[in-house]
Amino acid sequence: MSNKDVAAEAVTGSGKTLAFVIPILEILLRREEKLKKMQVGALIITPTRELAIQIDEVLSHFTKHFPQFSQILLIGGRNPMEDVEKFKEHGGHIIVATPGRLEDLFRRKADGLDLASCVKSLDVLVLDEADRLLDMGFEASLNTILDFLPKQRRTGLFSATQTQEVENLVRAGLRNPVRISVKEKGVAASNTQKTPTRLENYYMICKADEKFNQLVHFLRQHKQEKHLVFFSGILVCTDVMARGIDIPEVHWVLQYDPPSSASAFVHRCGRTARIGNVGSALVFLLPMEESYVNFLSINQKCPMQEMKPQRNVLDLLPKLKSMALADRAVFEKGMKAFVSYIQAYAKHECNLIFRIKDLDFASLAKGFALLKMPKMPELRGKCFSDFIPVTINTDSIPFKDKNREKQRQKQLEQQRKERQENGGKKKFIKNKAWSKQKAKREKKKKVSAKRKREEGSDIEDEDMEELLNDTRLLKRLKKGKISEEEFEKRLTGSQSRLKAETVSDLESKD
Repeated sequence: MSNKDVAAEAVTGSGKTLAFVIPILEILLRREEKLKKMQVGALIITPTRELAIQIDEVLSHFTKHFPQFSQILLIGGRNPMEDVEKFKEHGGHIIVATPGRLEDLFRRKADGLDLASCVKSLDVLVLDEADRLLDMGFEASLNTILDFLPKQRRTGLFSATQTQEVENLVRAGLRNPVRISVKEKGVAASNTQKTPTRLENYYMICKADEKFNQLVHFLRQHKQEKHLVFFSGILVCTDVMARGIDIPEVHWVLQYDPPSSASAFVHRCGRTARIGNVGSALVFLLPMEESYVNFLSINQKCPMQEMKPQRNVLDLLPKLKSMALADRAVFEKGMKAFVSYIQAYAKHECNLIFRIKDLDFASLAKGFALLKMPKMPELRGKCFSDFIPVTINTDSIPFKDKNREKQRQKQLEQQRKERQENGGKKKFIKNKAWSKQKAKREKKKKVSAKRKREEGSDIEDEDMEELLNDTRLLKRLKKGKISEEEFEKRLTGSQSRLKAETVSDLESKD
């Protein structure tokens, strides 16, 4: 409100949205020259569609009292031409947008909308969840958008965490900004805790094959409360929901697996205990991950207390295995979830604690109720004496859905026919990566054959042209401009021409 740029950091759930929505309206109301229909006075950029929709809804509660201001939501997943037509018809004094769609509309001059000229009167730019904007790779889009905006504007960066990337953006895009770090009432000035003070944060140490039973037992013991459960592998609730989204009256945030970054942990917990309410969070940790508690305490100033696993809980894993044996869909989902979990674990930013080589794969497989170990690079050469696979052939497990099973049987019959045609051998299906490697090998062989044929003489212009054509063909395949079949066809045709020319050359020499 004092015409200064702002870099604000506040614990999640403290009301950052109102902290920029209300000043935006006050600044626009103070304008000496009223905004015309096609002029933009304020721009709010946020990383996800879900958060953009929520901000637009919050904003609408205020703009309904000020009909002189129009607002528009610009997000992906909708027809951009509809957005263009809506803007041309109603205008957009306040725009709430995601970076990709906004960048696209800035470039759409041919559609009769010059958004660059519309933002010349811009008073306020807000970057909400600024660190997440950069985490999600929107840096290039943001730079493009910033180039279109006038320099004489107020800019605000709002986030629960200020990363180094945000700090770099502050230095590059803000002019002598006021830095605001919001503390909750009663919190000491020296305390840099990043989670709400009314949040009770717990952790539970349990083995991989005990986690599922502990989770189900916990949910049954808290039936009357609302829960938000985060997974990796199986996605019940993704990290899209970890930022800014306000889900009322969440009592517990349960993290079946710790997230891939410490800041994401803070944001997940912040879905409860919002705006002064009480709430609780619980993360399940493997015995080898216990040092993560100290890491969070130091790195994120996030105090936690231990919750002991419940004894004599009902073992549901045999029932899960029975479900997998009875329905191929359940069996396949378990295998995919296990693979996804391993791959996510390997990418954890805190790899000194979350080390894939320390994982108990047998215990983990039991926890996913697997019938057998999947084939994947991370398991190659390992022995799992503690894991006993089922004795039946898993290929015989049918889909419960009759249509899916009918389709699978049809594919199996087709494969059997192909084997018979190939003398009992399984047909080798080449994947894209293999095809590219083969193409490179074929290219090397062809070049080598040409050199031998020429017996050390200089390559003729015609041969050189053909070699260049084949190189161009290979580049087109790599860029996806032609299919593998078309590549093989053209390459074969090229080889046939080469063979004919070679025979012709030998005949002329004879």
